[in-house]
Amino acid sequence: MNASQLAAMIDHTLLKPDATPEQIERICREAMECRFAAVCVNPVYVSVVSRLLEGTDVTTCSVIGFPLGAATTANKIAEAREAIRLGAREIDMVLWVGGLKAGQDAWVEDDVARVADACHQTGARLKVILECALLSENEKRRACGICFEANADFVKTSTGFGPGGATVDDVRLLSSLAKPVGVGVKAAGGIRTLQDALNMVAAGATRIGTSGGVKIVAEARAAEN
Repeated sequence: MNASQLAAMIDHTLLKPDATPEQIERICREAMECRFAAVCVNPVYVSVVSRLLEGTDVTTCSVIGFPLGAATTANKIAEAREAIRLGAREIDMVLWVGGLKAGQDAWVEDDVARVADACHQTGARLKVILECALLSENEKRRACGICFEANADFVKTSTGFGPGGATVDDVRLLSSLAKPVGVGVKAAGGIRTLQDALNMVAAGATRIGTSGGVKIVAEARAAEN
């Protein structure tokens, strides 16, 4: 995999609560220069990002129910629709982890399915963040099954705000379940180096969420020379 191919898999991410408009503009410039897959930001910055990325191949992505996943379904739908109205074409939604752990799988599936429907009505894609560090292997498998039944487009490892980030083992597990049904896998959380990113891709990730994309691509370009 060359540097350009890797860059095209990266969601350039800035979700910190103290992110400023100037920093958001900077990551958009970086994303356009590196030709990343997307820029992922909190909803308040979606309109800015969408405007700056207009006419490029870089997608605007936003998060909803973030970072806990404990918002009501109605709130998640409203958040998703507003983000899409402002220009987002991809939505990263946090799974209702507590519901999953309580065995309320039907409710969790309905939550995801209704947000997925809101996204797909306008051609947007939905990634569902499982927060794998909080889940047992059985819960991860159940979460994936729920997302597949609910028509999610990706399953994603982590918010980056939980107790742990992406691991090779988690990505390998998610990929083994998602690949046969045509669902993508986004690895996110703690991916800071080229080797981190390559390890996730080797394990089956089809998208990488990181705030370190510029450094990773620079490493990849240097390795080619």
